[in-house]
Amino acid sequence: MSKTEDSKRPGRRQQDPEGTRRNIIEVASSEFALNGLAGARIDEIAEKTRASKRMIYYYFGDKEGLYVSALENAYRVVREGEAELDIESLPPLEGLRRLVGFTFDHHSEHEDFIRMVMIENIHSGRYMERSPALRAVNEAAIARIGSIYAKGVAEGVFREGLDPLEIHWQISALCFFNVSNRATFSHLFGRDMGSAQSQASLRQNTIDMVFRYLAKPEYI
Repeated sequence: MSKTEDSKRPGRRQQDPEGTRRNIIEVASSEFALNGLAGARIDEIAEKTRASKRMIYYYFGDKEGLYVSALENAYRVVREGEAELDIESLPPLEGLRRLVGFTFDHHSEHEDFIRMVMIENIHSGRYMERSPALRAVNEAAIARIGSIYAKGVAEGVFREGLDPLEIHWQISALCFFNVSNRATFSHLFGRDMGSAQSQASLRQNTIDMVFRYLAKPEYI
């Protein structure tokens, strides 16, 4: 049997370090989101991946190192999605709407991301301090908002004197709350806030609220 044929046999582990690393991070992210940093177990993560415990420690050092890598990956995914929108090439009002709509959809579709951010806030953000990459990737998000905001001000469609970081805060707050508090709101007020109808309404309201916050009155 040739090496090529042998490599295609079921169960044979391929030599794909980067693929293995991605697989570990994907599984670990779900475990951290479900159980938190303290509750997640390397044994469980290894069992659900194509990696051994020894390999996990080789790639990430320890459980905390794996957790930081999972955080980095979670933020990288959302920032790469924002970059693909290419909002800087759009008219400011259209770019703003597209960015807010994307953020709402991303957060709604990636509940593990929301849970991991909540967990890191429980830890007062101290694990983020270990990662220069996290700061760099998120600074790009503020720069992107700053660019579209400056363009909107220059064209006379956005109000002056706003802070791009605070704009990002407001967008994040509305989209984050939609996931983080969906269950409690649904139980407390007897309405399924996760239904297709509710989500469509909340998505449009979120876009409209941010739009009205930035746009001059004559463009509302």
